[in-house]
Amino acid sequence: MEFDTKIKVIMREGLEPWQELNVTAFLMSGIAGTQNIIGEPYVDADGVKYLPMSQQPIMILSASAEKLSEVMRKATEKGMAVSIYTKELFSTYNDEDNRAEIIKHRTTELDLVGIAIRGAKNPLDRITKGIEMHR
Repeated sequence: MEFDTKIKVIMREGLEPWQELNVTAFLMSGIAGTQNIIGEPYVDADGVKYLPMSQQPIMILSASAEKLSEVMRKATEKGMAVSIYTKELFSTYNDEDNRAEIIKHRTTELDLVGIAIRGAKNPLDRITKGIEMHR
């Protein structure tokens, strides 16, 4: 199946493994909940139904804090769908507190630890050029 968009999650280098997993899950919930990427439910041979998942592949990358900010700026300038996770959100415990934390900071002052982007393939590839796959 060929897609005209891509989804990329970019994690800040140096996070703990639990942080990487947590951030990825939260970032993808924003993309999945708003971007109409979810397919049909899965059913096994016994007829047990499972929740649907993304129809599109999701690439996970790693970058420096500076590169994260640069990519986020370029993605938002191009009108791409972007979800963010900042360092401060590791110490909040609900959506209301998360939003209250984000609104305290100007865009250029966000202490990003991860972003997820869904955008047209070629422009998204250009703004993430040189960023390595997460290991």
